[in-house]
Amino acid sequence: MKQHIKIGITDCGKFDNYRRWLESEPGVEVVRLSMHFQNAADTESCDGILFSGGEDLHPALYGKPEYVEEFGLQEIIPARDEFEYQVIEKALAGEKPVLGICRGLQLINVFLGGTLVPDIPAVFHSTGHGKQNGVDQVHTVQVIPGTMLFGICGQERGLVNSAHHQSAGRPAPSLKISATGEPGIVEAMEWEIPENKSWLLMVQWHPERMSDLSSPFSAFVKNAFLTAVKNSCK
Repeated sequence: MKQHIKIGITDCGKFDNYRRWLESEPGVEVVRLSMHFQNAADTESCDGILFSGGEDLHPALYGKPEYVEEFGLQEIIPARDEFEYQVIEKALAGEKPVLGICRGLQLINVFLGGTLVPDIPAVFHSTGHGKQNGVDQVHTVQVIPGTMLFGICGQERGLVNSAHHQSAGRPAPSLKISATGEPGIVEAMEWEIPENKSWLLMVQWHPERMSDLSSPFSAFVKNAFLTAVKNSCK
């Protein structure tokens, strides 16, 4: 098992949260993958990739460009979408372990052929998932037994933080849902058939900034990702 590993993290406004979360473990070096640097090629020299949170994906990527006007979507950066499509393509082609967080889950699901719920309050009439007064909300997730996530966290229910107004809609054909939150919101995804594929986990919450970083939904997720990265290194 390789002891020193290099993790690429996609750039965002809260990049340092992700960097600190991973660099708190010994032997982890972080690479900033950014549309501002146009350094998608650096993906190939990384041992694993973390896709961070942030702006909404442009709904044209899942065939619904009209959602921009219909749902008043304003936080969209097409250049980031384009750049991160290059990163995920290289990461999957290189069979690198991948962890998607919040936007990262949505990005990967759409890249692989899934769709998004453009606005949870409008579609589900629920206000329990976005921030309130600039602070993450907390809610329960239900983990599906038999999934990789269940094996990682070891429990069917747990509390997570929440700061999203969008979520995965239809899962991509190669993915399955591994956790949900009320009212039927996708909270985690993974490979439908993981055999002969690289490690992949996507969570809708923010494990890098949970109030309890020792929670299985933070610490165990990080440990599973880093272990997969170390094990994947030749």
